[in-house]
Formats: sequence, C-alpha cells, structure tokens
Amino acid sequence: MKIFIDSADIQEIREVASWGILDGCTTNPSLVCKTGRPFRDCIQEILSVVDGSVSVEAIASDSAGMIKEGLDWAKLDQSKVTIKIPMTVEGLKAVRGLTEREIKTNVTLVFSMNQALLAARAGATFVSPFVGRLDDISHDGMALIHDIVAMIDDYGFDTEVISASIRHPLHVIESIRAGCHVATIPYDILVKMIKHPLTDAGIKKFYDDYQKIPKQ
Repeated sequence: MKIFIDSADIQEIREVASWGILDGCTTNPSLVCKTGRPFRDCIQEILSVVDGSVSVEAIASDSAGMIKEGLDWAKLDQSKVTIKIPMTVEGLKAVRGLTEREIKTNVTLVFSMNQALLAARAGATFVSPFVGRLDDISHDGMALIHDIVAMIDDYGFDTEVISASIRHPLHVIESIRAGCHVATIPYDILVKMIKHPLTDAGIKKFYDDYQKIPKQ
C-alpha cells in the first residue's frame, strides 16, 4: 500500500519524506489555509519535496473552470500534479476532460460505491472515500473501503483507491487488510504508527545491558 501524507505543512512533509516512505501528498484549501501561505507558493514547495503525486484542489464549480485550473496547475509538473475534483456531475465531466488531456485526477468527497463507480468510469486516476467522516455519522467507513477496492479489482479499473480522512492508526491497518492501494495519512498519525511500547522497552533493555559490558 502506498503512503501519502495528508498535509500542506512543508515542515511535516519534509520530515516524512526524510523517512524514505513517502509516495505522495494530498492537500486541500483547509490544510493550505492553516499554513497562512499563498496557495501557489505552498503547492510549488510541496512539489519540490515530494517525489510522487501531489493532489491540488480545483475550486471552480463548473467543469470548464475545473479543467482550466487543472491545465494551469499541470504546468508546474504534469508528472506529479493530480487535480482533486469533487464528486458532482460537473466534476465527472472535468475528470473526463482532464483524463483526455493526460492530467491525473483524484475524485474527492466520495461516500458511496455508486459515486466510486461513476468516478472510475469517468477515468479518475484516484478515488478518495472519506473514512473518518462516515464514521462520524455512525456509518462504517472501512466497510466502504473494502467494497470499493473489491469493485475496482473485480472490474479491472485503472483507478486506485485512496483511504482518506484517516483518524487513527487502526484505520491504516484496516486499509491494508482491505487491499487499499493508497492511504493518505496526517502527520500525527504517521508518528503514532512508528511507536510501540515493546520497541521502546527493547531499546532501553539493549542500551542498559550495553552499559554493563566491560570496556576494553
């Protein structure tokens, strides 16, 4: 499973990139807003750090506007830039138009198999079911991931499933079990994934015992 970071904080992104595990990055206007930086400056710096897909949100509400934004963002680096498109009728039109122009797309705010099917049929590079937001309203977000991955695999779509809106490390584990293609994970969750009390105890034991070894 590929690992993306869900962040627009360049320090977080640089740190995780240094771990050697990063395959891409997803952003949205809310994440960029938290940085206090101009949108384009933020995306350009992320592109300079991340060696892989960088999802950039389209803001227009009509397909022509989304396509125009996609063409503009792709000029920065078409091999990396992925345009995040909302799951709407106009969004589907934009996905088709951008796909025909060989620009990658990530259909976002997906909450059902029907939406995922239509996005895949339109040619989306990625489809992003929002696990945490479904859990918030007492729906089983991970069950949807299982169903969408099975559908994508059964029908042989080229679309990859991104497990998004991840709230804790168990969401990552369940994404792996579902055979999800990608998980986009906030920085704090990535840090939690590293830690285990038995690892800490083992490191301490080895260090303490090393101190007891006679010195030459």
